[in-house]
Parts: sequence; structure tokens; C-alpha cells
Amino acid sequence: MNEVKTEIENKDKKNIEAEFGDLLFSIINTARLYGINPDDALERTNKKFIFRFNHLEKCAKEAGKNLKDMTLAEMDKYWNEAKELEKKK
Repeated sequence: MNEVKTEIENKDKKNIEAEFGDLLFSIINTARLYGINPDDALERTNKKFIFRFNHLEKCAKEAGKNLKDMTLAEMDKYWNEAKELEKKK
């Protein structure tokens, strides 16, 4: 992570990309050490994101608002509602 931060400070896009690749590779290998399938973990996160974003869109529409016009606080409210709904599933 420190190497990523260093390259971000250096503003070298090529090296930032390389360091992010190294970081992702390390995270994948760490997941495997703990018996976690990285593909399954990512798929689970993608499903959570889709559920939460769909909830956010639905609530915005019901409130007669456009997402791009909403404040971060408004979006967070609906996002957190979605997280609570997930816990009840």
C-alpha cells in the first residue's frame, strides 16, 4: 500500500497502475491463504453493490429526485437503508 501511495504522490500513472496490480495480486493471494475464493468474494461484493445501488435509485425516484442532484448525505441515507435491509435477508 505504501508503494501505491508513493506512486500516487509521484503522479506516475504507469507506476500507479503497476503498484495497484501488485496490491490486487497480494490481496488475492492473502484471501487464498484464508481459504477464501477471491472470485466468490468479489461476486458477493458486486451483488451487494447492485442491491444497494438499485435501492438508492428506487428511493430517489420515489422522492422525485435525480441522483446527480442529490447530496452525498441524501445518498448515504438510502445506501445505509439498503445495508439494513440486507441484514434482514
